[in-house]
Amino acid sequence: MTAERSDAMSLGATTDDVLRTLGRPGGAYAAAVVGLLAVLAVAAAAYARQVGTGLGVAGYQPPILWGVYITNFVFWIGITHSGTLISAVLFLFRARWRTGVARASEAMTVFAIMTGALFPIIHLGRPWVFYWLMPYPNARELWVNFRSPIIWDLFAIMTYLTVSVVFLYVGLLPDIATARDRIRDWRRHVYRVLALGWSGSDREWHHYRSLYGLLAALAVPLAVSVHSVVSWDFATTLLPGWHSTIFGPYFVAGAIFSGVAMMITLLAPMRTLLGLERYMQIRHFDNLGKLLLVLSLVMTYAYGMEFFVAWYSGNPFEQGAYWARLTGPYAPLTWTMLACNSAVPLVLIARRVRTYLPALFAVAILVNVGMWLERYVIVVSSLAREFDPANWTGLYYPTWVEWAITAGSFALFGLLFLLFVKLFPPIAMHEIKEQAEAA
Repeated sequence: MTAERSDAMSLGATTDDVLRTLGRPGGAYAAAVVGLLAVLAVAAAAYARQVGTGLGVAGYQPPILWGVYITNFVFWIGITHSGTLISAVLFLFRARWRTGVARASEAMTVFAIMTGALFPIIHLGRPWVFYWLMPYPNARELWVNFRSPIIWDLFAIMTYLTVSVVFLYVGLLPDIATARDRIRDWRRHVYRVLALGWSGSDREWHHYRSLYGLLAALAVPLAVSVHSVVSWDFATTLLPGWHSTIFGPYFVAGAIFSGVAMMITLLAPMRTLLGLERYMQIRHFDNLGKLLLVLSLVMTYAYGMEFFVAWYSGNPFEQGAYWARLTGPYAPLTWTMLACNSAVPLVLIARRVRTYLPALFAVAILVNVGMWLERYVIVVSSLAREFDPANWTGLYYPTWVEWAITAGSFALFGLLFLLFVKLFPPIAMHEIKEQAEAA
């Protein structure tokens, strides 16, 4: 057998392997979809109760008027940053190992930002007027307050969502065309529309690479700026524990940290369930484990700087806010957060842990828990201990409505991802083929 024939068979095997994952779903897949739909139904019922009854069904206890909903908003927007950002950075640096993780991570970004963007609306007492956040010409000649961080969030999130969707779609184009030519069921008509007449000519590839590189270069600074804007929701206030100059880089590092953990959480089971061991190799997870470890050390440094700056400032309100986090009613959550984000990832120093997928998956799950708790502690503890001790009247306990909607957000994210991996190639086939031809 000649080398050319062997290469052709190898390239054909790549197409067969990846497109095989788009076949008829099995019983486990159907059961997962049904389970997620059931959780979504409960969440929808809870939200309907909140809309019909009012925000009194939430556990808000003045002065704590931000709770789980804003925690979820910051958590999901944080998840968005690693997918497109890491894919774009790895592409710009021509890292060969990106092929195994890029497509799924880009999809993760899109679905996470779609999920997170719902929570400012859910948090509103009158969600049907959410469009008031957008500047639009109106008969009353009223305009939004452009100095409000909430308006900054709107522009940042919509911009990042647009770029992320275009980045994902452009990267999919060659593979959609391949699926169009190979798949014969009803999806072929969808692929024909989405492929935009792609034929694989030299001219098309030239423009494709130029556009994809431009989008990658645009996505990197945009990803950093978006979570910096989210941090200003807190840092531009005077509330103890929020009014800090470290919040910009602190939130960006935390976003990438939680995003890498979510990437591992999604990719580890996807590798096994879809039979993609050949394309998502142990070295991919080893690299993600190293990245998770480095980001954990960065977050540990940021936690230390938070407490150091509060102590060094000599401001009794700042010192009291951080001391309350360690010893007050929310102290168990703070210590759990520190354990999950700073202590547990240290086991990734050992290569045997990074390359043993069950252990790496467990670490990623704990990091996800820790990062959710971090946002909860930031939001709730500072509101609970503001300037006036007379307002320290009660504690915030989320109600079943808030927990149901929170579970529904995870179900929505999981459902969108499951649908994606059955409708579109989860691995960038054309990049794998390019690397095989260049080798």
